[in-house]
Amino acid sequence: MPSAILQHYTFMKKIPGGTWTVKNNQNKSMSVRSAPTTSLRLLQVNMANFLKRKILHLIHCVAFIGTIALLINISGGVGRQQPDDLEAKENFSTWERYGFLLAAFLYVTRILTLLCLPMALFNFLGLVLFNAFPRQPPFKIYTRRQHVATPVICFRVVTKGDFPQLVRSNISTNLKICQEAGLEHFTFEVVTDKSVSLVTSKRVREVVVPDDYVTKSGALYKSRALQYCLEKEVNVLNDEDWIVHLDEETLLTIGCLKGIENFIYEGKYQFGQGVITYNNEKVVNLVLTLCDSIRVADDMGKVQFQLKVLHMPIMGWKGSYVVSNVGAEKDVSFDLGPRGSVAEDAYFGLLAASKGYSFGFIDGDMWEKSPFTFKDFLRQRKRWLQGLLLVVHSTEIPLRFRILLGCCVYATATAPLTTLNLFLQPCFPIQISRFVDLSGCFVGGVILYMNLYGTLRSYSIKDAGIAKVLLVTILGFAVQPIKFVLEVTAILWGLITPKNEFVVVDKNVHLSSVLSTSP
Repeated sequence: MPSAILQHYTFMKKIPGGTWTVKNNQNKSMSVRSAPTTSLRLLQVNMANFLKRKILHLIHCVAFIGTIALLINISGGVGRQQPDDLEAKENFSTWERYGFLLAAFLYVTRILTLLCLPMALFNFLGLVLFNAFPRQPPFKIYTRRQHVATPVICFRVVTKGDFPQLVRSNISTNLKICQEAGLEHFTFEVVTDKSVSLVTSKRVREVVVPDDYVTKSGALYKSRALQYCLEKEVNVLNDEDWIVHLDEETLLTIGCLKGIENFIYEGKYQFGQGVITYNNEKVVNLVLTLCDSIRVADDMGKVQFQLKVLHMPIMGWKGSYVVSNVGAEKDVSFDLGPRGSVAEDAYFGLLAASKGYSFGFIDGDMWEKSPFTFKDFLRQRKRWLQGLLLVVHSTEIPLRFRILLGCCVYATATAPLTTLNLFLQPCFPIQISRFVDLSGCFVGGVILYMNLYGTLRSYSIKDAGIAKVLLVTILGFAVQPIKFVLEVTAILWGLITPKNEFVVVDKNVHLSSVLSTSP
């Protein structure tokens, strides 16, 4: 029997009177008279679900590879010689036909697509090698000794304090979710520049960063607040405890709590991260939520592959849903200086990897919101690009840990040029290696399919219905031109403005009302 099915298996214990106590994967117990029969039925259901997910993944792989093959076929197939609509290849010269300047421009735009190849390859491998439609993780069974030695899990939220109602509401919601999950050793810590009037308790702590606090390297923004928490006179956690970093709007789920506990108990890695979805509860801006669908695919593809196979965020990771061991985090520290404070998540991840720390992937999703306005979307993307440019040029991190992220960042920075190939390639064919052509088709196919998969992964057919899932999938493709314009605008804005601004977008649902809809 496959081990993945055995993980679903129900645990039983016979008690006096012929009654059996049955514990399912949700860690809930029930008493039944016929445990073997009940267990068999549960096993059959779990096996059916296991096979269903395997079939879905197989269909997904076929569709993924088919999308890439379709683009290759449209471009003329693997063996086509270019250009086919001009004179014979031996008599055709790109430089003579177009002149030096135009020919050089055409070659540069085509060759720049190779910068996207590592990122596309990581996403492809992550989405094919690992089940693209995973089940929610079950609680694993551990020894009594492991449970007695359970460390404290601190859910740490960093905020400027501009949206106190949002912070208080989400802390209350997340507290209830932890209690429903049966989590015992946990606390919530809100780190803020100004008080959010949080009702503190044994499980809830508010930490206000003093205005005059300065780190040794001059860290700014979120890095400064995170480093303040690690100071000896402020930190209340032991080195064996764990921190789960959250954003203001991040909501926990039962699934992610199971995944976090399993990750901690396994004890293999010092840092971890999982998937974040953006279409949960009230969707404020449907267009921007669909634009963010590719981020879900990126988590399941690139992030999952690099954390499960390479065990380091060599191409970057997110700043929330970061699970870190306290001792390891203190050793790496968030005292990253001004250059490491704009994209502190990527900087911290590469710095930790360069120090030999290991990373793992966490099962279970967390929930967040996409930006509510187009202006906030642009500001968010601009900050990401500017911060990552600072990271890849930082000499504090060894080059071998920056080079792949550098390819990703410069692939993004040159996107306004490389996307012109959609129009330039058919109008101005050039003599170039077929490898470059095939690489461009591969990259295009991966990006195209990731937008489709990200939408499907975000919506459950069981909950939303097949009609709504099909509708949002169609809408997902329809918003791609809007997304393209927004992304290019943000890139150009980021390249021509100073790289020292840290913008926090407004995700307070109670204060925003644009394109409101229900999931």
